[in-house]
Amino acid sequence: MYESLTTQARKILAKDFALPDAHITWQRPVDPKHGDVSTAVALQVSKELKLRPKEIASTLATHLASVEGVAKAEVAGAGYVNVWLTPAALLMELQQSRTAHTASVTRKSDRPVIVEYSQPNIAKPLGIHHILSTVIGQAITNLYRHHGYNTIAINHLGDWGTQFGKLAVAMRKWGEGKTATELGLDGLLALYVRFHEEAEKETMLEDEARAAFKKLEDGDAAMKVFWEEVVQVTMAALERTYERLHVSFDFVHGESFYMDKMQPILEEGKRKGVFHVGEEGALIVEFPEGTNLPPYMVLKGDGATLYSTRDLATVRYRVDQFHPEKILYVVDVAQQLYFQQLFAAVQQLQWDVPILEHVSFGRMSFADRKMSTRKGNILRLEEVLDEAVRRADAIIAARGESIQTEDRPSLATMMGLGAVVYGILSQNRKMDIVFDWDRILSFEGNSAPYLQYTHARAKSVLRKAEAGEDYDLPAPSVPLTERERVLIGTLLLFPQVLREALDTHMPHKVANFLYSLCQDFNAFYNAEPILQAEGDTRAVRLGLTACTAVVLKTGAELLTLRVPDRM
Repeated sequence: MYESLTTQARKILAKDFALPDAHITWQRPVDPKHGDVSTAVALQVSKELKLRPKEIASTLATHLASVEGVAKAEVAGAGYVNVWLTPAALLMELQQSRTAHTASVTRKSDRPVIVEYSQPNIAKPLGIHHILSTVIGQAITNLYRHHGYNTIAINHLGDWGTQFGKLAVAMRKWGEGKTATELGLDGLLALYVRFHEEAEKETMLEDEARAAFKKLEDGDAAMKVFWEEVVQVTMAALERTYERLHVSFDFVHGESFYMDKMQPILEEGKRKGVFHVGEEGALIVEFPEGTNLPPYMVLKGDGATLYSTRDLATVRYRVDQFHPEKILYVVDVAQQLYFQQLFAAVQQLQWDVPILEHVSFGRMSFADRKMSTRKGNILRLEEVLDEAVRRADAIIAARGESIQTEDRPSLATMMGLGAVVYGILSQNRKMDIVFDWDRILSFEGNSAPYLQYTHARAKSVLRKAEAGEDYDLPAPSVPLTERERVLIGTLLLFPQVLREALDTHMPHKVANFLYSLCQDFNAFYNAEPILQAEGDTRAVRLGLTACTAVVLKTGAELLTLRVPDRM
């Protein structure tokens, strides 16, 4: 219907004002009394046509009023055109929007989009700060896949560096002869923390650690076995956490994966005159004046490689291996300068590369000051998730019979984990994110439990009506009520919201939409009898309920949440 309105509006502008190919967009008015859709095109073209906006809008409204499916069209304000659609047209539009509820077929022949996220360091458990990159990256990946993009998810692990030398020294001195497997991730973390405590008193420990890591770099067999075991122990723990969060990757490539791919990059950079010798013999990239970028070191004076060296090798490998359309790096805002340098260095190397984008996010703070206290220099993500499940279970117990479930532990898990993830994704990623237990576990506000409860309410109605989610929306024989029209208007926004969230890499747009949908459905539920209605009215209301349930579930799963059928 919207396409038909756009086509008709363009024809009117072409015929009456000799203005072909005008750009026309439709918005949903904030106040439903102002129509189902509205356009400001008359205001936008008035200067070009040298006519008053109201004159253009009046002509548009007159012609659009006669278009099939339009009940009324009026001029509003300084030159807006407000359009009311017939109930049949609205419901037909909603029926046609169902394609947004399921993922498109992946276009595997297309050049892929690579999304890199999570990026933890080996030998440490995931900290609460890791949840930002992890769930933002997964949500963006889900959005690309939902729209049919050939998408590759990559976890870029910090599995190389002097931390392994430090850990090896700590194991030798205080590991009591145990293996990395016997110690587990908690034991390895405790040893790593102890190394730093002891190194403050005994400075020679740092030299021992560098020597130990040098042995690993030089291929020492025993150090390699130790390193592999530490990686294996860490990955087993990481996988358990990722599974809880519904996070998955196509490839897990550590920095070590690129160790044999750096030398050709260094030689190419020197050959092209991009890498220059800087202070103390280091290799650096210098950027033109006006870029305000400091030199970018790619090789230390002692010949040691850096994170930057490996990142250049990573770009080269991904371009050669996958031929991507774009590469997204979901990394916090503190690395903004670094990525500007990396992308500028790639440009100087004159590689034929895709779009490179740093998808940044702000820092996390806590409304509960106790959460800022870190044990062993890290607030563990697993501990936060466990606490969320405990708190959710306490809420279920406190609410008694008002929450219906046959599997309380599963519901508590769904609520608790969902609350943490939604608490992150419902906030604008570019802003600093505040973690607040009371807000994220609330049944009233913009929270996972509110979304989950609304979905369960819709499913309950459908169960009582013995109706499924394969809804049909017949043209009603009576006018739609205001609450029905509002709910339809919100549901119709879903495809547009998904596209905007994808294009901007802003998952919070989906979360905010789901919150609005919950509000509108609950207002509809409380105002309009559903099961007691008859004929077309009952069919329409059940159809809207089914559509709401499908959209809530689809949107939630894009954000990595799960929603219950009973609650």
